Amino acid sequence: SGNQFYGLAIGFVIIAAGVYGAGMASGGCFNPAVAIAIDVSSLSKGFGWCIAFLIWEFIGAALAAVVFKVVRPEEFGGERGLPAVLASEFLGTFMLVVTVGLNVMGRTPDGAFSIAASLMSMIYALGDVSGAHFNPAVTVGILASGRAADLTPAKAGQYIGAQVLGAMAAAILYSGIYNGASFKLGPGPNFGYGEVMIAEFVFTFLLCYVVLCVAVSTTTAAKQMFGLAIGSCITCGVNAIGAVSGGALNPAVAVGIATGHRFRDGSLGAAIAFSLVEFVAAGAAAGIFGVTHAVDKQSDKLESAA
Repeated sequence: SGNQFYGLAIGFVIIAAGVYGAGMASGGCFNPAVAIAIDVSSLSKGFGWCIAFLIWEFIGAALAAVVFKVVRPEEFGGERGLPAVLASEFLGTFMLVVTVGLNVMGRTPDGAFSIAASLMSMIYALGDVSGAHFNPAVTVGILASGRAADLTPAKAGQYIGAQVLGAMAAAILYSGIYNGASFKLGPGPNFGYGEVMIAEFVFTFLLCYVVLCVAVSTTTAAKQMFGLAIGSCITCGVNAIGAVSGGALNPAVAVGIATGHRFRDGSLGAAIAFSLVEFVAAGAAAGIFGVTHAVDKQSDKLESAA
């Protein structure tokens, strides 16, 4: 009974932010007990930083409680409406892009795993609130598949708006943590936009297709491992094409990176180019999904007839 992934989701938060993402900036304690223990163990070098850490960790906990009430009003006597759903999409995309930015700025040794862990944890946290798209390409793919009756074109547009705003806010934060520094969106060294477009298409297709298979299909949905499967696409994609394109695989990530770089050095044009090919990949994934998972529609017809 209940979900079987709560430990996985919580543990991977530490991988996402503590070991790699924010760890490069603050050490990644995320726990007053850890902060105090580290400060006490190094008394010979001074004491006191744990107090500052403790204060900000409690502020973070209080903010988390407030946001929890916003995205899950039904647990406090309210009703879940569109504002809660859009807040979920904003929050999930925000955390994803913050993790991307902190890993790149911190030059972490395994950013792909950290980014995937962030996405997986937020999918598990918010999947039953909004569907946990956190990616305009995923939203377009699900819409194009025709398998989500409640996702209308208008609602999809609202999802995308929340995702882009979350990404832009995240970019402002990670750039601020690094005193205004940023990084450019575009081809890696010795690569051009031709290679970038192919790379982004292939692995955005992979991501969108897996989402459709494990989270949308009524036949192959993975009720417990869906978050891990989707997150693993990021590990695969970023490791495979990070040197080519950076492995955005997400128009919101592309826009966020361009925002963090203040749209300089052609970043806006790059974000548009990345987004276009990612949307095309999402449409292709929906088309192939319709062929490979036609059994879903047949099953739906049989259930209706019954």
